[in-house]
Amino acid sequence: MNDIRRELAVSKRIENLLVARNLRGMQSVQSSLKPGYCLRAARQLLSCTGRVLIGTGFPVLDTFESDGPAGAIALYRVLEQIGAEPILICGDVLANAIGGDYCVARVPLGRPAGLRQQVTDLLADYQPELMVSIELAGPAGDGHYYNMRGEDISSGTLCFDVFLELSDCPVIALGDGGNEIGMGNVLEKLSELAIIPSVTTCDELVIADVSNWAALGLVAMMSYCAGEDYLADWDNRAMLEYLACRGSLDGITLDNTLTEDGLPSETGKALVNSLRDLIADSGVEYPG
Repeated sequence: MNDIRRELAVSKRIENLLVARNLRGMQSVQSSLKPGYCLRAARQLLSCTGRVLIGTGFPVLDTFESDGPAGAIALYRVLEQIGAEPILICGDVLANAIGGDYCVARVPLGRPAGLRQQVTDLLADYQPELMVSIELAGPAGDGHYYNMRGEDISSGTLCFDVFLELSDCPVIALGDGGNEIGMGNVLEKLSELAIIPSVTTCDELVIADVSNWAALGLVAMMSYCAGEDYLADWDNRAMLEYLACRGSLDGITLDNTLTEDGLPSETGKALVNSLRDLIADSGVEYPG
């Protein structure tokens, strides 16, 4: 078992690495968060033995963004390894794209009549131990959902915040810009950014320059805490290829490319290598 002070030091290093590029102002937002949020979130994930609902799939045109699903799948894989039961919550397009490979639950986009009852029924059926939101728009103060361009996407977004409203289980939220679920935790700081912020809060917020990277940072932290290299077989390019072949678009360029938020797959690969080096330098000993 790693000493708590060492774990906290590793968490801080991961947290700083995740916002090092400061692409959308998350480095300035970081000061509003209590250090150690990666550690606290990783511990919650590692303690799970039951169902974990992972909401993902930011709308881009008539399909889904590459940022979000990749990180959701990274967490999904680790949760399966530790004996939990992850379920991806997404809209029809993403569910059709990946449902043959992962356990998914479909939820209609927007807020159609009957949505709250459907979510109530899903929660009663699944009885989640934990919920994770990654790169999903949360409602702003006016109740509408906005993308980074300030466009109202309410009718086409996955309103995962309804799950939060109707459940009392813990929630981890991952985001990179300020308009995502969970960003209500740092609402005052977001007033400094050119964004229509989400007001939805969460139990633990993890921020990064790219939301996928927040998930990979959590996987790295879980690796350190558990003494297992959960990033060893993560191939960033292969995952982006998998999603691109199924219709994903880059949320910045709106192109069907092997990129996430305008950054090539090699950038994500470099981040994974840096995370693994960070953990190795921290003295973790993996079995075998």
